[in-house]
Amino acid sequence: MQVLPGATLGVLGGGQLGRMFCVTARTLGYQLAVLDPDPGSPAGRTADHHIQAQFDDTAALDRLAELCDVVTTEFENVPAASLRYLVAQCPVFPAPEALEVAQNRNREKRYAADAGLLPVPYCALKSEADLATALKAIGLPAILKSATLGYDGKGQAMVTSEAELRAAWQNMAGVECVLEKKIDLALEVSAIVARNANGACCFPVAENQHRNGVLHLSIVPARVDTTITEQARVQALQLAEALDYTGVLAVEFFVAKDGTLYFNEMAPRPHNSGHYTKDACVTSQFEQQVRMMCGLPPGDVRLLSPVVMVNMLGDLWEPDWNLILRQPAVKLHLYGKHHARPGRKMGHFNVLAENVETALAIAEDVFSKLKLQSANGRKYTQIKTKSN
Repeated sequence: MQVLPGATLGVLGGGQLGRMFCVTARTLGYQLAVLDPDPGSPAGRTADHHIQAQFDDTAALDRLAELCDVVTTEFENVPAASLRYLVAQCPVFPAPEALEVAQNRNREKRYAADAGLLPVPYCALKSEADLATALKAIGLPAILKSATLGYDGKGQAMVTSEAELRAAWQNMAGVECVLEKKIDLALEVSAIVARNANGACCFPVAENQHRNGVLHLSIVPARVDTTITEQARVQALQLAEALDYTGVLAVEFFVAKDGTLYFNEMAPRPHNSGHYTKDACVTSQFEQQVRMMCGLPPGDVRLLSPVVMVNMLGDLWEPDWNLILRQPAVKLHLYGKHHARPGRKMGHFNVLAENVETALAIAEDVFSKLKLQSANGRKYTQIKTKSN
């Protein structure tokens, strides 16, 4: 079944990924309904209908199902039970089962291994009694991560001794965790897949650099051997196939210095490292999300230009926009958030150039000037507009 322009698409979640999805879907001629508790959510303000409610509010879910021809999610921490409730009333993609796999690190690692991918050596921790066994199996140094709700470096700690492991476990408040071996890391890459019953494809693999646990920039094409990018592409498609996935799926990998490709984690949605597709590919990851949930064929994923995507966090606020806008090959994307704070994702910019080296040089120059400007006295502030 195809859902064609004029229909109404629903989104659970109102952040920047939902906003970019809504803008794209509206361009394609669809109506939008967003369910999110935040009255000022970026996606909610771009939709035809904003249902302001919690994600487990059954009356709100009934209203969303009544309005929409098909529903998707903006982030993976929506209760799977809410998706199951919706499925009885309207199509929902990705399926609740895929969401559940991605909501737990231990579960997703087992699933990835069963699909033929290689997770970093790990051990599940469900109680304090598991610590000694995990330590013996994984060794030190290692990284302790909460099994659920961790993102952007949150819910994890580096440990180099048994005492540090026990202290980190206590800081996690005894929730289910995973202990991962710290590998000799060369770099990180991600592959973003679009899949439905009409076919599957993978965007060009991105090379990712992080700062303080948050993605700083993505470089495309990735500066690695093509055998590694091909492995990442094939394995991401394998995982989507194993999940019988419908939608956009991001798969992150570690590349060890010995060339081994390790599965890190997956995200059942468009991904920060795929924002480069908005300007540098024939089809963006957000158009693919629309196409996949609506039963349409995948769009062309060809890379039109080498590109570097740079995240803009609240630490830079309030920027001198001329530092970005006077650059003819830099494309600015802001997320409609009125309050900046350190670490909060406020926007990104894409730098297009004839080659990666040039794009990276421009990206680093622009970012360093923004950072210097911030260090010279700009304070975190509310964005001033006439509507405020």
